[in-house]
Amino acid sequence: MLKVGIVGLPNVGKSTLFKTLTKKQVPCENFPFCTIEPNVGTVEVPDDRLKQLAAVSKSGKIITAAIEFVDIAGLVKGASKGEGLGNKFLATIREVDMIAHVVRAFVDTNVHHVEGGVDILRDVEVIDIELAMADMVAVGKRLTAVHGVMKSGKTKELEEEEAFLLKVDAALSTGKSARSVIETEKEKEMIKPLQLLTAKPVIFVLNVSEDQLASPPTLLNDRELVVPLSIKIESEIVEMAPEDQKPILESLGITEPGLDRLIRESYRFLGLITYFTSGEMETRAWTIHRGTKAPQAAGVIHTDFEKGFIRAEVIDWKDFVALGEHGAKEAGKLRVEGKEYVMRDGDVCHFRIA
Repeated sequence: MLKVGIVGLPNVGKSTLFKTLTKKQVPCENFPFCTIEPNVGTVEVPDDRLKQLAAVSKSGKIITAAIEFVDIAGLVKGASKGEGLGNKFLATIREVDMIAHVVRAFVDTNVHHVEGGVDILRDVEVIDIELAMADMVAVGKRLTAVHGVMKSGKTKELEEEEAFLLKVDAALSTGKSARSVIETEKEKEMIKPLQLLTAKPVIFVLNVSEDQLASPPTLLNDRELVVPLSIKIESEIVEMAPEDQKPILESLGITEPGLDRLIRESYRFLGLITYFTSGEMETRAWTIHRGTKAPQAAGVIHTDFEKGFIRAEVIDWKDFVALGEHGAKEAGKLRVEGKEYVMRDGDVCHFRIA
């Protein structure tokens, strides 16, 4: 399951965002291997296709795709050196797949700002520096270990790792992220064991006031992905009945809750797609990486499915909804795919297993 760590300075709206997200928490029984802790919430990925498929199949249950959000206590200057229990929280971030960095754009004299006042670029830089400094320590330790092994004899692999680690260290020392210098699949594999914080993809959540929603600040537009939302308003909207939410959203000039967009963008940003299984018992969304082939997709359901894979019977979700499973077969919309088939977002599948 995708795990996203929510980080930021104190009093930027992190905890409110987390509490609001967990109002959308999925039932624990749907994910029996997921431990729900006080600072961890498993949230459904909004997907209107599920209800449509379930209606056609007359499914008894719907199981969504999900993302785990982890609320990490506010970081401060010096976190990489242990300030504010920083080391403990930085260790927690190392375990996530992606970072959601909450940045405060709203001005409110009643909400203290740890740096004295709102400055978007400065606040981002504070967190970036702390993450980079923590990574420099990790890279330094690994370099020391590599050099120790090299004293007994150099190998091509050790020399390649040394050169790569030196490249990463040089980038970090000039304020760049580790991900900015990862160029090959081999480098991706070399960096994985280090769990570097700046190697993780980052989505920026710009916490704006209601007045800023229509025209949010653009100072972070050079970043990979920025989602502006008013966490205060989102916390109010999530408490409303669905039918009451629409007029509020329209009055704000937005088409959907910002939380839904944040969840979907987090999912998409990591190159994840969804395929479905649908029948009388349940309609379920399954998460895979874009580019996954059919046997590996089947293995997400059960490892034995990948080993015993024979073929996949695939219907596009739109054809399934329009024609039903039987009608899609009769209309020639069901495809029989083999081991080299690359899965598409929205595939409805039956896997045939030996």
